[in-house]
Amino acid sequence: MRAWFKTGTPWIWLNAGAIALCLVMVIGVLGLIAVQGGSHFWPADLQQVEAIQADGSKKTLLAEHVRTEQVSRITLKDSGVAVPDDAEFYARYLLKLANRDVYGRDFAWFLEHDLAGWTKPDNAIVIERREWGNFQGFPQQLLQQDKVVAEGEALWPALQAAMSRANALQDQITDIEKGDIGKINKALEALRLGKRTLELQGATAAEISVYTQQAAEDQAMLDAQYAELQQKLEALYTEAKRDSLKVVTAEGKELTISLANIVHAHMPNQMSLLEKSVHYVGAIWNFLSDDPREANTEGGIFPAIFGTITMVILMSIIVTPFGVLAAIYLREYAKQGTLLKIIRISVYNLAGVPSIVYGVFGLGFFVYIMGGNIDALFYPEKLPAPTFGTPGLFWASLTLALLTLPVVIVSTEEGLSRIPSTIRMGSLALGATKSETLWKVVVPLATPAMMTGLILSIARAAGEVAPLMLVGVVKLAPTLPVDGTFPFVHLDQKIMHLGFHVYDVGFQSPNVEASRPLLYATALVLVVLIVVLNMAAIHLRNKLREKYRGESD
Repeated sequence: MRAWFKTGTPWIWLNAGAIALCLVMVIGVLGLIAVQGGSHFWPADLQQVEAIQADGSKKTLLAEHVRTEQVSRITLKDSGVAVPDDAEFYARYLLKLANRDVYGRDFAWFLEHDLAGWTKPDNAIVIERREWGNFQGFPQQLLQQDKVVAEGEALWPALQAAMSRANALQDQITDIEKGDIGKINKALEALRLGKRTLELQGATAAEISVYTQQAAEDQAMLDAQYAELQQKLEALYTEAKRDSLKVVTAEGKELTISLANIVHAHMPNQMSLLEKSVHYVGAIWNFLSDDPREANTEGGIFPAIFGTITMVILMSIIVTPFGVLAAIYLREYAKQGTLLKIIRISVYNLAGVPSIVYGVFGLGFFVYIMGGNIDALFYPEKLPAPTFGTPGLFWASLTLALLTLPVVIVSTEEGLSRIPSTIRMGSLALGATKSETLWKVVVPLATPAMMTGLILSIARAAGEVAPLMLVGVVKLAPTLPVDGTFPFVHLDQKIMHLGFHVYDVGFQSPNVEASRPLLYATALVLVVLIVVLNMAAIHLRNKLREKYRGESD
């Protein structure tokens, strides 16, 4: 036995078992996230059930069964719930009632013995609304300017066509509000800032008067364009609100929902497996491509995905040259000694500094000092409203670049140290200078190690949350940092981030049960995004490795 231990075989098996256990745990966590997040988009059947109230009366509900759990009799009594003493545990159901404007809540718990008469009505409908969450009930009539245009069997196809029309009108409204009107507002702001710039530059009264007259003409033209767009918007709003749907809840309360407030509608109890699968794929696509709504508890996460990718790309562009140049200097040019050892130890220690410290440093130095000076030098006409003197995309990327810089330095230094000295000597023997040897021979061979550092930095930066809360990431960003307006990439804008979105949905949401599946789905998207970015970097690293390995042979 002692000889067997001396061979090292037990430790090999122990390491293999530990790795296998870690893989099982990782796969289990990812599976849990995928199941909990993915199940949210499946169109579950609606159940009509009779719920017994505290006064003994019955109330008809149309709900989606979310989950069941066992609760002890003692826990229920401590919560003030009256239950008989004939059982130790009782089953209770979490039902999604929707109809927040009717019930005041989306979800409710019911004990099993308080529910009876479970049925699945075929004509039950789920309506996804832009406000007040989902509606669950029964469609009655399609109205056009308060006149009935469809009911009965003709209602559903007519409703589909009317919803397509209303959504197309809503898209036009969004394009005008975010696109055309946004450009006019920027042009008006530019006119105001132009006059302020002349005043700061000490222009004469005549020059200011000439500019004011020209600006007044331009403003009049912009005002006319704005008035025309407003008239167009009013017409579109009127058209979008022309149609409405008359519905009734399970207990018989009638409501009228404007089609301008409807995103999507479906009848889950009538859908086949194929129809549910198509709806499932469409719901996932909408989640990935739409903007969030209802305090991030409804809608999609596209701005968060876009902000995360933009920030990671910008961070990579910043950190790679600085990290590589620092590593080359420390390894190839700096004089070896005590001072260099201290610098290396400091770099290693920086990798262990809590990320929130980088956030505080970024807020104090980058935002307030550097950003404030940039505003004073280049944007004095906009003061006291800050441009770069406030958290934004550039400062978030720069803070993350500083946070991941030690990883790139260490990885690049390790790569440079692995280059055999014989290659350096051969290059020098052929007449190359030290600089030519370094940049044309050594650095290309160390490129895979540099890419390894970049991969590690991407993985860490994409999942960071704490420093970003201070230097540029917000709960909801109305516009994307990249658009068709010069300079196209707006580094001063605040962004959304998947990591912060997970934190916000998980801990700041006013509707816990509604945000729970979105939390899992967003976490899954974040993991997949990190994997995709890493795989792309790994693929590039492998190509570079094969390229320079072939050249070295």
